[in-house]
Amino acid sequence: MYLEKLSLVNYKNFDAKNFEFDHKINCFVGNNGVGKTNILEAIYFLSFTKGYFNSVASQHIKHNEDFFLIEGSYKKNDHIEQVNCSLKKGAKKVIKRNGKEYEKLTEHIGFIPLVIISPTDNNLILEGSNVRRKFIDGVISQSDIGYLHHLINYQKILSQRNSLLKYFAANRTYDALNIEIYNTQLSEIGTKIHEKRVAFLDDFIPIFNKRYQHLSNGSETVNLKYKSQLTNHKMSDLLVESINKDKLLQYTSVGIHKDDLSFEIGNYPIKKYGSQGQQKSYLIALKLAQFDFIKNQAKIKPILLLDDIFDKLDENRVSQLLQLVNDENFGQLFISDTNAERTEKVIKKTKQSYKMFTL
Repeated sequence: MYLEKLSLVNYKNFDAKNFEFDHKINCFVGNNGVGKTNILEAIYFLSFTKGYFNSVASQHIKHNEDFFLIEGSYKKNDHIEQVNCSLKKGAKKVIKRNGKEYEKLTEHIGFIPLVIISPTDNNLILEGSNVRRKFIDGVISQSDIGYLHHLINYQKILSQRNSLLKYFAANRTYDALNIEIYNTQLSEIGTKIHEKRVAFLDDFIPIFNKRYQHLSNGSETVNLKYKSQLTNHKMSDLLVESINKDKLLQYTSVGIHKDDLSFEIGNYPIKKYGSQGQQKSYLIALKLAQFDFIKNQAKIKPILLLDDIFDKLDENRVSQLLQLVNDENFGQLFISDTNAERTEKVIKKTKQSYKMFTL
């Protein structure tokens, strides 16, 4: 599978722009601020119906315009697939495949598998547990639409339970029967989500370790651990036991929405004890493992986006990363960089077909 053509209208800094891509490597080069990352985000949008760097769809509309349109033409399983994403101010976002609009945007997730590696991935290490949960959920959801539906339903019920807790506090009342109904629903869906996450990480962690060993030449030991309250407790019991605390806090303090991943190097948190180079290798290994997992599940090579990696990674890591492109297990690749000469020099070493786009 690969993206043959891309058309942008009123998207970010582009009035109208058309691209025809190489089936293997495509490089966007130019000064900062010319829109290289915007093109990668448009490609991401076609896969996930939202942006990677900015999830507020209305902010993707070019200034002083009323709408944006992204159109992509893909070659998938010897068929041409047309995907259109559009948004008009004051209206809902519209996603179409081959001219037919999706009733629900979630129906499109996973149709065009994609992985992005970006400097903002540092947030996986530096930010809170919510970012790491989104990483887990994003990987699983690309190949399991049922899991995505469970997540949506869980968040809906969780919000309703939290609203009820706030109502109790505001009105100095309590309804045990109502709480029990929400507890039952959260427990059923939360347990399913937890089981999916456990199964996913059982498969994912060995892939991740293999990728990191390759990037570090086997010189370091890393760990990736799943932290969940449901590891040793039933969610139904946790919700009952925490009710007094929840009433005081006015929100649900236990459940799979508190899950986290522990990133370690040599049994120590990589956030505190890992060098910048080790953290970068850790993140790249995570994303390459994501690529491997999705490819194995979907039986399709995901599109790979590399945003601004040459400025953020040392030459050795860039070379190791791009050597992987020569592996037949990789498909189409998109790269953004500020230095055209540097980019083309490195790309030529891969001996793959490529196109350069100067912005």
